Amino acid sequence: MSTITDLKLGDRLEVTLNPVTRLDLIKYAGVSGDFNPIHTIDAEAKNAGLPGIIAHGMWTMGNLSKLFTPYYGEGFIKEFKIRFAGMVFLNDVLTLKADLVDEKDMELIFNVTAVNQNNKETVRGTVRFVRYE
Repeated sequence: MSTITDLKLGDRLEVTLNPVTRLDLIKYAGVSGDFNPIHTIDAEAKNAGLPGIIAHGMWTMGNLSKLFTPYYGEGFIKEFKIRFAGMVFLNDVLTLKADLVDEKDMELIFNVTAVNQNNKETVRGTVRFVRYE
């Protein structure tokens, strides 16, 4: 698709990310200011009862915006509503999806999800994308 206006109801935007690395999470901790050690230190994650370090939920949510990167010249994300549905671990491969479910005037409504390599949902929600006039 060359423009967001080419999308029809039911169309999907989809991107598969590279496997999650420790460096991804260390960089995100630095940028976000979230230095909770369950995101970067194995022993701390295990002490918290986790099987290993987990990605920041907001790291996963932020990655969903990559689906719309090619279209930011045509509009912007007005609203992002997300529910965290599962944990993301090191080496997980996430597939990000946005399904166009409604169109109202200049707004496009998408159901968004992130699923891991086992097709387990980690994030779900909606995005309202507004096209410029």
